[in-house]
Amino acid sequence: MSTPSTGTSTGAAVNTRSLIGIDVGGSGIKGAHVDLATGTPTGRIRILTPDPSTPDAVAAVVATLVEELGDPGPIGCTLPAVVVGGTVRTAAHIDESWIGTHAAAVIGRATGRHCTVVNDADAAGVAEMTFGAGVGQKGTVLMLTFGTGIGSALFTRGLLVPNTEFGHIEIRGHDAETRASERAKELHDLSWGKWAGRVDEYLQHIEALMSPHLIIVGGGISKQSDKWVPRLTGIRARVVPAALLNDAGIVGAAMATSGDSVPDTSGATGTSS
Repeated sequence: MSTPSTGTSTGAAVNTRSLIGIDVGGSGIKGAHVDLATGTPTGRIRILTPDPSTPDAVAAVVATLVEELGDPGPIGCTLPAVVVGGTVRTAAHIDESWIGTHAAAVIGRATGRHCTVVNDADAAGVAEMTFGAGVGQKGTVLMLTFGTGIGSALFTRGLLVPNTEFGHIEIRGHDAETRASERAKELHDLSWGKWAGRVDEYLQHIEALMSPHLIIVGGGISKQSDKWVPRLTGIRARVVPAALLNDAGIVGAAMATSGDSVPDTSGATGTSS
């Protein structure tokens, strides 16, 4: 990945083997130390996403997590948004005031750390391709994260196509994520069978557009993949749960701080080249 975006460096010695990753979601903000050699997170902490989730409010929570984790080095942070050149372009699951904000600079100032910002699903996908279910996969691989919405990360021959937004594909006149996300399951009190039917319909639309040979499903609901993945019977692609489960975003965020830790994902970091 490219050089981290504007933030503040403490000047302290940095343990480049273990760095902090922060994953900002629509309902919770999670952080942990990540061993960049193995992709193993430790000391995981979670704080509810503030409401409203404005840049200053989210940055304050990230600063709290970073202070509690205590590592003096740079940090990587995800956002549920398209991030281009360090600037947030969309805000489906965070406050709209993020749009046009240079996220790495805001979070860097709040934490006093050098900060790199990445799209949340892209981070999760890079982690899975490096340490998880995507290792060694050279065809077209799609990572989908099911949570407050549906995030997506598309890879071909191991390279990321950054900032895809396949959760917003229209199905039955609505964004797919309003029907098939984990939040939709909870909101409408759907059974596993009924919800899996919606996911199956969504994945059939995905296959019609890009024909991935492997689909990795992540997010919090991946912990219960045995209850719904076997019900996805209309899909030709192989569908597997994320090996890192809901920690993939944290791992990918930490990886974004080190160009040596990830495959070439130019444009995915939210940093200037």
